[in-house]
Amino acid sequence: MTGVIDAHHHVWDLAVRDQDWITGPELAPIRRDFALDDLLPQARAAGVTGTVLVQTVPVAEETPEFLALADRSDLVAAVVGWVDLARPDVADELARLRELPGGHHLVAVRHPVQGESDPDWLLRPDVRRGLAAVADAGLVYDLLVQAHQMPACVKVAAAHPELTFVLDHLGKPEIAAGRLDPWRAELRALAALPNTVCKLSGMVTEADWSTWTVDALRPYADTALGAFGTERVMFGSDWPVCTLAATYAQVVDAAMELVGGRDEDVFSGTARRTYLSRVGGRNSRT
Repeated sequence: MTGVIDAHHHVWDLAVRDQDWITGPELAPIRRDFALDDLLPQARAAGVTGTVLVQTVPVAEETPEFLALADRSDLVAAVVGWVDLARPDVADELARLRELPGGHHLVAVRHPVQGESDPDWLLRPDVRRGLAAVADAGLVYDLLVQAHQMPACVKVAAAHPELTFVLDHLGKPEIAAGRLDPWRAELRALAALPNTVCKLSGMVTEADWSTWTVDALRPYADTALGAFGTERVMFGSDWPVCTLAATYAQVVDAAMELVGGRDEDVFSGTARRTYLSRVGGRNSRT
């Protein structure tokens, strides 16, 4: 079997840029620098041979930095960056990013929709115009949403069959509260669309950080795996955010227990088809 692909992690340097979402005492443990060198030994120990580095803040300067980092790294295989989808020249901006050092590592973009007050932000005409430009560039769009924003995800994915949508963190179900509905129905509606993929990621921080168990995560993982099938689910650690509740090794081990072993699709194949196949240029639709 090929090595594990970690399809979702971050890095940040607070001396370069503030992470203004890291506020309050509960997030204090991650209000420090996290570098790729910090992740590398943990990833290697877990059998990870490639990763996808994902944007953290909606700031234009971050994506070029991540692309350059990927270009220097033997671990980072692809980058999910950020662009302002509402700008009229999204296509030009995507083309510019691809011409930068490491630009061939750009495979997707995302926006922190979870922070938007409008639950239908994804359905705005200017945003949908931007999504069309993302699709035309042969890139993927990552959905960073909360559970109550899932209906808009279903609508926008149905309206853009030419674009592959990747749901980050299972759409953030309320695991700590033990609540499955209405998230479960919306997840299944999203999964019914062939142009959607789901990340098995971010679960430990949606659960109770100090008392979570694999059994507490299981109903949510089983729902995602049952709806999407392993061929459209990919593993992501969400490091270093996951360290609020678990070590890197614990997150990997929990995912493998939930899946029932080191499934080829979940731990490699889906990420390769969805992301890594796009490194270097355009790709056929998935």
